[in-house]
Amino acid sequence: MPKLKTKSGAKKRFKVTGTGKVVYAQAGKRHGMIKRTNKQIRNLRGTTTLFEGDAANVKKYFLPNQR
Repeated sequence: MPKLKTKSGAKKRFKVTGTGKVVYAQAGKRHGMIKRTNKQIRNLRGTTTLFEGDAANVKKYFLPNQR
């Protein structure tokens, strides 16, 4: 059985914390800031944790070695 490789796209998008949660950067801040409200821009800063079901799939299929 060959080793499972981590998906290279997932490496760049997700990070598994010490407690096992999956963290990701929020979408919607690449371009078009002029049409967004200041509140929207402010609230999209930083990172967020994925929901449990999505996190389980990401860890299982895309980040198999990051448990």
